Amino acid sequence: MAPTEQKILTNYLLVPARLPAIISLEEFTTLFPKPLQPSPHIRSLYRDLQGQRNSLVDSVAEEIQAEARQGKALRRHVLKARREAEAQEQDDELEIERMLGTLPDSQNPKHTLQSVLPALEDAISELESQLQLIQGEEASLLSSVQKTVGDLSDLRYGRLANPKLPEQVLEGLQSLQEICKEKN
Repeated sequence: MAPTEQKILTNYLLVPARLPAIISLEEFTTLFPKPLQPSPHIRSLYRDLQGQRNSLVDSVAEEIQAEARQGKALRRHVLKARREAEAQEQDDELEIERMLGTLPDSQNPKHTLQSVLPALEDAISELESQLQLIQGEEASLLSSVQKTVGDLSDLRYGRLANPKLPEQVLEGLQSLQEICKEKN
């Protein structure tokens, strides 16, 4: 069986992307000057770099999964459009035959097992694609909430990604106070 797009992307982008696969802690330590190599800060720097790398790899994995879901939904959409086009073509022929009076009464289209099954399969695939879209939105919202919680945790312990943030917040508060004073 040929490998899928998702499998190719995963093997090419994710498998070799984790930091320990690229460089070990010992190799990373040897990159620093000899006097600094025993420092515990090197280990924490490596762990921080590893965390950043892991979050990047997780983000790429989510994008690969989203792309795979989108590809499946697109294939379903194309199949559905083809079926609708074929059904429309058949309906046009039946309508012409009805108008001409060449269609016997015994050929009136009624649902049979063969006509109901494709409709049910279409409905199932449509519901599955909608479910996948909802699950994708759910995953996106969950990651957004987790990022917000992580950012709030950093704020609680005083580790800010933007060192100028306290100054910017104070400036914003001052401008807000000035606006409030002007309105009063």
